[in-house]
Amino acid sequence: MMPETDPILSLTDVELSLRGNAGTVDILRGISMDVARGETLGLVGPSGSGKSSLLMLMGGLERATGGIVKVLGQDIGALGEDALARLRRDNIGVVFQSFHLIPTMTALENVAVPLELAGAQDAFARAEAELAGVGLAQRVGHYPSELSGGEQQRVALARASAPRPAVLLADEPTGNLDSATGIEIMDLLFALRDRHGSTLVLVTHAPELAARCDRVLALDDGQIAQARAAAE
Repeated sequence: MMPETDPILSLTDVELSLRGNAGTVDILRGISMDVARGETLGLVGPSGSGKSSLLMLMGGLERATGGIVKVLGQDIGALGEDALARLRRDNIGVVFQSFHLIPTMTALENVAVPLELAGAQDAFARAEAELAGVGLAQRVGHYPSELSGGEQQRVALARASAPRPAVLLADEPTGNLDSATGIEIMDLLFALRDRHGSTLVLVTHAPELAARCDRVLALDDGQIAQARAAAE
């Protein structure tokens, strides 16, 4: 068991290159960084700078083409697909800008499914409690098409946090919402992080959201351009 002082996420000389019709494109170049347990880290930078790609590498949703990515002390590049899927299922929650809810499932079912996959016997009871925690106690039986954008993102937050992940990753969670709804989602996201003690890594274009993080990392052209405390 790794000591509590070790970083929960660690990247060393990480590269990500993708091959397309026009040749190889370097998305990330020489990224080295650690994220401490319980830390809240904001990733900022212009569009195309590699923020979302970096987040996907941290979550094991994309594999690095160079360097080492460690999650909870495990080199995820050395894991097979099944082992990587288990690591993600048991330790990582992800919230996307576009919600990614299953349209044929109710809010309750969307939240319960990952709990069932993890073997939870009380999946639906936990899902109901999690939805109540994000203010959707009266909407558990509604389908995504019957919910507003803000309500859909609340369901997505509940789904990501229900398994009590050690790491919570959020990719522009307020990007598709109006400013007032975005503030509500932002408050919920940090409340969930505080309630469950998760480490939060957040990609955002919103300065006010980045300012709530313990530390902010600026990316530019696939490289770390600047690191600073959020208060600076």
